[in-house]
Amino acid sequence: MAFPSQSLSFAVVAVLVILPSPSLSGDPDLLQDICVADLTSTVKVNGFACKATVTEDDFYYKGLAAPGNTNNTYGSVVTGANVEKVPGLNTLGVSMSRIDYAPGGLNPPHTHPRATEMVFVLEGALDVGFITTGNKLVAKTITAGDVFVFPRGLVHFQKNNGDAPAAVISAFNSQLPGTQSLAMTLFAATPEVPNNVLTKAFQVGTKEVEKIKSRLAPKKS
Repeated sequence: MAFPSQSLSFAVVAVLVILPSPSLSGDPDLLQDICVADLTSTVKVNGFACKATVTEDDFYYKGLAAPGNTNNTYGSVVTGANVEKVPGLNTLGVSMSRIDYAPGGLNPPHTHPRATEMVFVLEGALDVGFITTGNKLVAKTITAGDVFVFPRGLVHFQKNNGDAPAAVISAFNSQLPGTQSLAMTLFAATPEVPNNVLTKAFQVGTKEVEKIKSRLAPKKS
C-alpha cells in the first residue's frame, strides 16, 4: 500500500526539526555560509573541499521518495541522502536516509561511528534495538508515526517481523555518518581477518568461520 506523500513530507520535517544544532553535531562547525562539496577534488581535508560554482541542484535530491529494492539477502535496503548525494550538505552536519524492509527483512547489526541516528516510521512495524557498552539490550517494537533513537557508535538493528513491508526515514547529525556492519566487517574484510582470531573470539571452529566467510563474500559477476 502506498504511503501518502504528505506523510513523507511530515516525516522529513519531523526528523529535521529535532536534530541538534551544528555546534552539537558530530561534525565540525562550518566557517562560511556554504561549502558545497567538490566530490572530484583530490585535495584531502576533513570533509570535502568547496567547489567554486554552486547551483540549486547541489542542495536537492529526490531519491527518498520511492521505496528501494529489497530483493537481496537481508530483505532491506538503505537509500542515503548524505553529502555524497547532496553536495550542499558539506559542513552542515546533517544527513538522512530511507530504509525499506520486505516482510521478514533485517537491517543487520551495525554502527555509525560519526553520528547518532533517529528513525521515523513511515509504514509497518519494526523490532529495533541497540546494545550499550555495558552489554545491555535496549529494544522496542515501533510502528507508523513512532520515533526511535540509536546513540552514536552503538551497535543497533531493525527487523521487520510482520507480513507487510515497512519503511523509515532516518536522520543523522553528520553529513557522512559512516556505516560499519559487524558481520561484513569481521567476515568479509580485505585482507581477511585471520581465522584464528575469529575462531577464538566466537568460540567456533575453522569450518564455521569459513562457511560464514563464503556466504558473505562478494558475488562474482
